[in-house]
Amino acid sequence: MSNFQFEDKAALNNIIELRGISQSYDNGQNWIIKDLDFIIEDKPAQGQFVVILGMSGCGKSTILRYIAGLQNPTKGTVLINNKPVDDKTHVSMVFQQYSSLPWMTVLDNVGLALRYQGIKSKERNERAMELIKLVGLEGHEKKYAMYPTLSGGQLQRVAIARSLLANPDILLMDEPFGALDVKTRIQMQELLLELWAKFHSTIIFVTHDIAEAVYLGDDIYIMKYAPSKFIEQIHVDLPLIRNRETKRDPLYTQIVQHVEDVMMKYSGEK
Repeated sequence: MSNFQFEDKAALNNIIELRGISQSYDNGQNWIIKDLDFIIEDKPAQGQFVVILGMSGCGKSTILRYIAGLQNPTKGTVLINNKPVDDKTHVSMVFQQYSSLPWMTVLDNVGLALRYQGIKSKERNERAMELIKLVGLEGHEKKYAMYPTLSGGQLQRVAIARSLLANPDILLMDEPFGALDVKTRIQMQELLLELWAKFHSTIIFVTHDIAEAVYLGDDIYIMKYAPSKFIEQIHVDLPLIRNRETKRDPLYTQIVQHVEDVMMKYSGEK
């Protein structure tokens, strides 16, 4: 198992950079997040799979909202590809709640971003169908993207396909499999790893599931409770290409136990 200290990434080309981030909702009387730094370097033709762990309420989802441009911090700087986040920044996000538009078909949902970009319907539908096939939804493209017409797992496949078509470079995922049953969750984990290997995306993934974090992630960042900041970075020293047999590797079990120990160590820290 490798060194668990934060790496010095100052000399690297960063795809995502949060510097000196602090968040207060009462004019600085109380700080929810304080002096947080978060740097993800660009790895062309490989990408990264970064997982954020921490107790409920520590700010994991808030970090994703900063990167997506859905929320501004009270203090600090958020950069994507060395540029400040603004309304022209295109970062895709998949939520735990189903986010598809139920009055639109699967095909129209997946191609939604291209529609806003002014791509004509023929090209839009062709590109959307490529993603629909990749996520295993071929034959469902004309169905409305709603429950129970589609299952929860299928609706998350729609969201992932839409997000990858909009921007395959950066994908933010906020507990996307939390509401799924065990079998569907395992299938979605495997699908996500397949898509990551194909697109080489930079994925920032929030979860409460330690075993899921170790199975999916290159690096795990652990947050402590308010005022929140990252307190430990754990490199997952497993092969990049993973499958269900990975979970039977003694090293996988060792890393899961280590992450659990770290989480318990900081669980009561303020």
